[in-house]
Amino acid sequence: MTGTDTPEPPAPRNLPSLLSGLHAQRRSCTVSVSGSPGGTLHVRDGLVVAMETPGAPGVEAILLKSGRLTEEAWTSVRAADSTHEHLARELVAAELIGAGELEVVSLGALFDAAFALSLNRPTDWEVGDPVPVLYAGAGVPPERLVTETTRRFGMLAKEPGAIARSARDRVLTSPAAGLPESTARLSPRHLDLLTAVDGRRTPRDLAFTLGRGLFAVLLDLRHLLGLQLIEYATPPGAAGRPSTAPRTPSPSVVPSAPATSGLPRRLPRRPGPQPAAPGSPERRA
Repeated sequence: MTGTDTPEPPAPRNLPSLLSGLHAQRRSCTVSVSGSPGGTLHVRDGLVVAMETPGAPGVEAILLKSGRLTEEAWTSVRAADSTHEHLARELVAAELIGAGELEVVSLGALFDAAFALSLNRPTDWEVGDPVPVLYAGAGVPPERLVTETTRRFGMLAKEPGAIARSARDRVLTSPAAGLPESTARLSPRHLDLLTAVDGRRTPRDLAFTLGRGLFAVLLDLRHLLGLQLIEYATPPGAAGRPSTAPRTPSPSVVPSAPATSGLPRRLPRRPGPQPAAPGSPERRA
């Protein structure tokens, strides 16, 4: 290295640190996250304006599944603007939804996607050029996403295993759910959720079915669980096996990069040749 060489900045340790760097640079880009559930983060001038993930409903799913917009109206607006970058403006101009309401829905979907992405750590991420996406509002800084996601994890902390169940467990109705006196005092929101429980759907499935946020569904399921109206099914093969889910949720807005801790444990070698463990190189943008 010569005296004129400038050392490259260290690679970000996790997605929150990556987003903080993009915010400082006022970058406009797209961050593709691989993993379970994985997703796409959209950044404009350093602010996060939208997230898309199979782990939680986006703005489109919320508007359509909740009945706020009809399929016909949505298709008509999309035909007028196939880029999606101006789709929010077209929805408001067509008087299908108010600007304030659309901004609230967009912000709620953004926070919910950040929560869903935080349930598991990513296997990798890659930064690319910005692509069109439906969003309303100026976006939020990474610090606000961290604060809101931490708050949501804290609200679910009293429910053991709620975070893990959101990814894998099916929800079943209990015998008490068929009693009129048990459901008479339920709000319409809780009653709709209870009606959608069929023994096959997970909390994520229920969120997409009803057009509601995953976090909101988990909160309402906790309420129904307290009333003994629902129960969670144990995944096949999990009976008698201790849980491997983290007992304390990570406060990151989105899952942090895998980090090594401690020393590897050596297992007894079996007789005969042993296959080599595959490597797991990481790619960073």
